[in-house]
Amino acid sequence: MTISNAVTVDRRVAAEWEPQACVWISWPHNQDTWPSRFDKIPGFFAHWIKLIAESVPVRVLAAADAVVDCRNQIAGTEGIEILDIPTNDCWIRDYGPTFVLSDSDRELSIVNWRYNAWGGKYPPWDLDDSVNKQIASHLKLPVSDSSFCLEGGALEFDGQGRVLTTPNCLVAENRNPGATQTDIANQLCLETGATEIVWIDGGGLDGDDTDGHIDQLARFIDPFNVVAAVTDHAGEPQSSGLQQNYRQLQLWAKETSPAVDVHRLPVPPLRKINGQAVPQSYCNFLRLGVERLLVPTFGTKEDDYAIGLLKDLSGADVSAIDCQDLVWGLGALHCASRDQPLGRCQF
Repeated sequence: MTISNAVTVDRRVAAEWEPQACVWISWPHNQDTWPSRFDKIPGFFAHWIKLIAESVPVRVLAAADAVVDCRNQIAGTEGIEILDIPTNDCWIRDYGPTFVLSDSDRELSIVNWRYNAWGGKYPPWDLDDSVNKQIASHLKLPVSDSSFCLEGGALEFDGQGRVLTTPNCLVAENRNPGATQTDIANQLCLETGATEIVWIDGGGLDGDDTDGHIDQLARFIDPFNVVAAVTDHAGEPQSSGLQQNYRQLQLWAKETSPAVDVHRLPVPPLRKINGQAVPQSYCNFLRLGVERLLVPTFGTKEDDYAIGLLKDLSGADVSAIDCQDLVWGLGALHCASRDQPLGRCQF
């Protein structure tokens, strides 16, 4: 684990418990993402979008044939806007904007990282890689184009300059060939105002095709509490790596300021669909500002514990959402959403 520090600048990425202008969703249309189970996914998204819209507005990307399906499924729901922006897939957390706030005047801007579908795993990705420019144009926001390839699910912010991440997703030849950890850290500090970067390198979840996104492994609840994915099922391949992550976070928690308590958040037992492991983690929750939190559930006894712990730590109204079908796409609620903080823009 490495901690990097930088001079504070007038920019930061807001924490997800801060006020939000909206949540961005990409309507699902790529049937290859959920082989043999896609028919259940549009209905899931429609239900989920309506739940989000109870708390914050939702902006949905849909184009071509997907627009018709989207409109039919969410017709008559207030607080939802559909934008004609084409995509390759639905995982907007990873290819969508990193929204940055200016502390002095709350001006909003966008960091446009390069995107190559988790190291070139799932071509084509050209439409997803072009989404940020279209969103920026719609919102009339300035854009900072980065030469680095980086996914949103690889970064977890506390709103005060601290960032959790994993080196396998950033310091990687299939994303940023030749770049060092220092190169990446400097870019994060420059673009996001990060002042402390915590590199967690124990290991990821079985079935995770992202190479270890942090939003499956560890999340801030507030500046003083972090939850970390662990397993109580001895002998699973992911057990050792998750425990190493937890220990690394505990060591960091003693050094950082403000101090942090690290809480174990046990994942369900390893599950396979058609022989493929799927990455089930309660860390992949979606926070809707300070008052509400949506938790993925997987039909196991660990569900109740996760809901109770997240409710106790956050003080938020917690809603459970069954993600047993969604996770066959190898992601869950956080992966398929992108929160936009409340800030000044021309839209």
